[in-house]
Amino acid sequence: MNINLGGKEVRLNSNSMIVTETDAKGNITFASKDFCKIAGYSKEELIGKSHNCVRNSFMPKDAFKDLWNTVKSGNRWSGTVVNSTKDGGYYWVKATVYPSQNKDGSTKYISVRVMPTQKEIDMAISLYPTMV
Repeated sequence: MNINLGGKEVRLNSNSMIVTETDAKGNITFASKDFCKIAGYSKEELIGKSHNCVRNSFMPKDAFKDLWNTVKSGNRWSGTVVNSTKDGGYYWVKATVYPSQNKDGSTKYISVRVMPTQKEIDMAISLYPTMV
């Protein structure tokens, strides 16, 4: 299958751990150093922006709809995701997203992303074109 994910692939290594926190609307409130390095943004560029700023067009909207429906219902979501870098490249992650609460009781979402296996990437490449 010939797919176009963007420019150059950035590969995570086994020590990479991308962590972000967002508010209830999906706006970034925390971005780890690994996230900034891999995505190519500074923390200042990311804080306050929608997490969609790294969304790759290859990702089906239904995948994110499932993610948001799952975490808004109080459950944890896991899946393989391809994101875009600031310079037009892309990177694959195995993502786990879960709801949490700030000290004031407001909802936040925490996302932890690590290096996926090649099998997980291959499965996503074959599945995502079949989704909306």
